[in-house]
Amino acid sequence: MSPAPARLVGLFLDMQVAERAAAANTVAAYRRDLDDYLDFLAGRGAHPAGVESETVRAYLAELDERGLAAASAARRLSTLRGFHRFLYTEGQAPADPTAAIAGPRARRPLPKTLTIQEVDRLLLAAREASERPDLPPLERLRAARMHCLLELLYATGLRVSELVSLPASAARSRERFLVVRGKGAKERLVPLTEGARAAAKAYLDLLEASPRGGGRWLFPADSEAGHLTRQAFARDLKVAAGAAGLRGDRVSPHVLRHAFASHLLQNGADLRVIQELLGHADIATTQIYTHVLDERLKDMVRDLHPLGDDRAEG
Repeated sequence: MSPAPARLVGLFLDMQVAERAAAANTVAAYRRDLDDYLDFLAGRGAHPAGVESETVRAYLAELDERGLAAASAARRLSTLRGFHRFLYTEGQAPADPTAAIAGPRARRPLPKTLTIQEVDRLLLAAREASERPDLPPLERLRAARMHCLLELLYATGLRVSELVSLPASAARSRERFLVVRGKGAKERLVPLTEGARAAAKAYLDLLEASPRGGGRWLFPADSEAGHLTRQAFARDLKVAAGAAGLRGDRVSPHVLRHAFASHLLQNGADLRVIQELLGHADIATTQIYTHVLDERLKDMVRDLHPLGDDRAEG
């Protein structure tokens, strides 16, 4: 007799954590996907260990009827593939019903980004706010924290989850780089700019003089994890964007990560180097930034090719 569906999901999630070092956010997303899938199967009186391809296709069709975007449906199917492959390899199912299913293919959109000038405006506004002498101590600490967050994010291209969970020791170090533990518990070295190091030191000095100083986290907060949450940073960032004269809906932590990569590529950095800095396991993930190279090539042809402009020779 097969274990209960919820038990199979639990085993699958345990495997993701134990063998693939899946992050808590990833595991939570898998659980949401699979809970929805199990509800669908229960409505059909089906057990995941005995599912056939047609049932999976019916589920994908229902997602389409719900209006789920192709990219979201593709992610759901990826979760189902992993789940059913796990059941099959663990001997819990006679076959993998997703093996013959082609998923919905979504054209990956170009990442939203900011110009170098816009990032400069954002950093300048944050620095000026942190240096205001009239601010009360708590407000000055918050302003210095935002300046530190922005300088570190644009200098390193960290994922927002990596940034907000940095240890305080990251700012105390005299090294010119950070050691970052990313997806799959993989470590990578990320260089720091002088601006980022200065902002981190200024913020840490204020932090350690406050009641929150001396703790484990660089950005401590009253959250379950003990540090600033991604959501709180994203919310505060929109306020900082407005103060810099930028539309809040154009600025997010992920947009600044994209700006980091795009501006490096724009200035001649190698795509493989950017892959390492971003912590991408596959170069294909980084290749979305090659649209920047396309623009550089167009500019080079226009500016350097003898027939690249409309001037007629006399």
